[in-house]
Amino acid sequence: MSLRVNSNAHVLHVFLSMENILVSNQHAENEKFNYVFEKDVKFKSGRNVIALLSITVGLANYGAFFESKPAGITGPIFITGINGDETIVKDLSAHKWSYKTGLNGFENQLFRTKSMFKWSVESVPFNRTMTWYKDTFNSPLGNDPVVVDHMGLGKGAYHAEKCLTNCGEPTQRWYYVPRSFLNAEGDNTLVLFEEMGGNPSLVSFQTTRVGSVCANVYEKTIIELLCDRKPISAIKFASFGNPDGNCGSFEKGTCESSNNAVDILAQECIGKEKCSIEVSKEKFGAPDCSGATRKLAVEVIC
Repeated sequence: MSLRVNSNAHVLHVFLSMENILVSNQHAENEKFNYVFEKDVKFKSGRNVIALLSITVGLANYGAFFESKPAGITGPIFITGINGDETIVKDLSAHKWSYKTGLNGFENQLFRTKSMFKWSVESVPFNRTMTWYKDTFNSPLGNDPVVVDHMGLGKGAYHAEKCLTNCGEPTQRWYYVPRSFLNAEGDNTLVLFEEMGGNPSLVSFQTTRVGSVCANVYEKTIIELLCDRKPISAIKFASFGNPDGNCGSFEKGTCESSNNAVDILAQECIGKEKCSIEVSKEKFGAPDCSGATRKLAVEVIC
C-alpha cells in the first residue's frame, strides 16, 4: 500500500504508528511550494496512527494577497492499495484529525536545568531526527565574546544540489552567546533539539575576536583575502585607483574607479573564509590616474 499527502511546506515529517518513516525535505522552486509526498508503507493489522509534522520556514514574497497563500498540509490524504487487478483508494481527508502546535519538549520545559524528565546517558544517538540533546559545559575563560559552534547539526545545511559554495556546511554556524547568560564559576546547561538528524558531539563553545584583513596591491595582481576560521562579514574599505594610508586607516586618493569596489568585493567575498580576486580594469574599471599605476586597497572584517 502507499500513503499520499499533499503538502505546502518546506519540510514534512511523516510518522506511522509513531515511527518516523520518512523525512521529506522539499524546498520551493519557482515560487511553487505545493508538492506531493508518496511512499509505500506497510500497515499493521488493526489500528494504525498517521502523524504529520509540517514545517514552513519563510515564504517567497508573493506580493498582493500574500496572506491568502496556504501553508502546511493542504490535502487531500490518500491510502492506495492493490487487490488483484483492482486499485483501491481511500481518502482520509474527511476523517477526524487532531491538531497540535509546538513541541512537547517546550511544553515540558526540557531546557530547564532541573527537569523532571529522565535523560538517557547510556548511548547518545547520532543522525536521528526529532531528538533532544542535553549537556553541561564550563564557561570559556577570559573576556572575549563567546559563540556556540553548531558544526555537526543537520538543520540548515547546504545540500549539494542547492549550493555553489560551502556545500555540506551550515548556512549559519556560529551563534553569539552573551557572557551574562553564562555561569562563570560553575556548570552551564545546553539543550538542543535536532530536527533533521546530526552529530551533536561536534557542537562546542568558543571565544572569538572581531578582526580585519587588509590588502594593498597594484593592478594585474591576484589577491587572496583570508580569515582564520571565520567568515568575511563586511567590507570596511575598498578603493581602486590611488588610495592612500595603511591597514585600519585607508583613505581614498585623488582618482577612483566609478565601479563600486566595495560592492564588487562584497559580492565576491562576504560569507566566505577566503576569496581570491584578480585586480584588473576589467573587474574594477579604469580610472584615469594621470599615468600612475593603479592599485586596490581593501580592508575586510572577519
